[in-house]
Amino acid sequence: MEAGEYVVRTAHPALRRYVRRLQGYREYSARPLRRLQAPVGSCALILGFGEPLRLYGPAGPAAPRSFLAGMQTSAVHTEFRGHQHGLQVDLTPLGVFVLLGRPTAELTGAVPALDELDDTELAALPERLATDPDWPRRFARVEAFLAARLLADPARTPDPEVAWAWRTLVRRAGGVGIAELAAGTGWSRRHLLDRFRAQVGLAPKTAARVLRFERAAGLVVGGGPFGTPGPRQDLASVAAECGYADQAHLTREFRALAGVTPTAYRCAFVQDPALPTP
Repeated sequence: MEAGEYVVRTAHPALRRYVRRLQGYREYSARPLRRLQAPVGSCALILGFGEPLRLYGPAGPAAPRSFLAGMQTSAVHTEFRGHQHGLQVDLTPLGVFVLLGRPTAELTGAVPALDELDDTELAALPERLATDPDWPRRFARVEAFLAARLLADPARTPDPEVAWAWRTLVRRAGGVGIAELAAGTGWSRRHLLDRFRAQVGLAPKTAARVLRFERAAGLVVGGGPFGTPGPRQDLASVAAECGYADQAHLTREFRALAGVTPTAYRCAFVQDPALPTP
């Protein structure tokens, strides 16, 4: 037996440069429910007030209740049985940089529990959310916390050049080269690489690869980023639209980043409609 409640909220306009979306969830599964979480252009902050969620990925197995997933370049699997209850915040990597006030690169490929981040206010947030009686008040509490962290201190903002380069990569779904990004910032390629990797967590070329994959994955399952509607396309068309050399190139990228073929990835979403579109 499986059941679930999912409530999606678009972030307040002032937060949208750092927060892609918020989602409240309550789930139950009598059997172990395992999900594939492929790389995307965001970092998941899980504020859990239910049972721990088991994670299997490059950083090894773990079972945190609340955690922050850094930028990833390979798949992470999640698994639970019983009850799951919490709130997920999808942060841009620059949002993580500002939230924690330290290089995002330190979290790349990692999924630390909140109590491992030396941030007592952030670690205490899930317990406070658990006392709120409904989703509107939980969303309001989280947005107030994020606004205080992300907007209150101008000294914690990322480099304008890095922010511009990241926005350009997102807008063009990874379809821009490092030379063009460096020219747009006025920096050398080496300086852009160093500053971008520190604040985003990935080198520009790797970030472009993840963003291109995210777009392709959305088209494969029949939608765009975070649930925006769109037609499901055949794989050859997806490859051409997203800038892959051919369908074989698309398949190699899915195997490298998600660990499965595009067809298997599509089937996973068909079988589990609770999964958000990448």
